[in-house]
Amino acid sequence: MPMARIAYSYKPADETKAVKAMGYEIPMSFKHAVEICRELKGKKISQAMSFLEGVIAMRIAVPMRKYKKKVAHKNIPGWYAGRYPQKAAREILKVIKNLKANAEYKGLNVDELVIVHAQAKKGRTIVRYVPRAFGRAVPKRKLLTTVEFVAEVK
Repeated sequence: MPMARIAYSYKPADETKAVKAMGYEIPMSFKHAVEICRELKGKKISQAMSFLEGVIAMRIAVPMRKYKKKVAHKNIPGWYAGRYPQKAAREILKVIKNLKANAEYKGLNVDELVIVHAQAKKGRTIVRYVPRAFGRAVPKRKLLTTVEFVAEVK
């Protein structure tokens, strides 16, 4: 069986009742991914998918709890700062759909699965150089982000 390029940070107690999915080095905001992963942890897969679709449609704001400096206030119960990180939500939705497909392939009941582990990690940084006036050049960095999800039957 081929090994993943990087290992999962969480090891489920019973591999037969758990499913895993990872999005490796996706070009999206690391900070947005961290905030979305925090919101998805503890939710069922169907709830997570409807939450992400609401963020993409700009109906549901993601509470910014850690990266909240100079973030506008949104109407979020129990919190004040929020955003609609659509790009990160689109990419994470693909990983959640992959998680659901993995569960169906394993023969697990998708309605019973709860996301017990959701994590964003920093990936590689791709550096390019932009030419400027007077023969100078400045770096333009693109940060890649890895997200991983583990769902277990509760």
